[in-house]
Amino acid sequence: MIILGIDPGTAITGWGVVKHTQGVQDFINAGVVNTPTNEDLPKRLATIYEDITSLLEQFKPQAVALEKLFFNTNAKTALSVGHSRGVVILAIEQKGIPLFEYTPLQVKTAVTGYGRAEKKQMQEMVKRLLNLKTIPRPDDAADALSIAITHCVSIHF
Repeated sequence: MIILGIDPGTAITGWGVVKHTQGVQDFINAGVVNTPTNEDLPKRLATIYEDITSLLEQFKPQAVALEKLFFNTNAKTALSVGHSRGVVILAIEQKGIPLFEYTPLQVKTAVTGYGRAEKKQMQEMVKRLLNLKTIPRPDDAADALSIAITHCVSIHF
């Protein structure tokens, strides 16, 4: 099963693709969608939508795992991420691909076994679980891979 993990954001949306076969995850690819901060929001959202649509067509995942938005103290950031999530969800729905959402706590627990794991711990576990030589960069791509890994772990339960 091919799984696309997405870590949504307006400036940077991370993505990571893994193949899950009989309890083993293999790295396929990862990267980010960048949008210039000087562009208007509608143009940035269009870029995210188009790039995610392209990734869905290129990798043909059987499932997409998306990080759930949790409300923190910065409402402006939450709203911005919400816009990005909206266009990502639209692209996924239009392709008819099953969508699964995971909270940051669920992702940390699935990847490290500890819900309060630090970013460095998460990145190191992503590297180990996918048998990579180095930690995936940028951080947003590593985060997206951790979300895809979470789905791999979750489909067994």
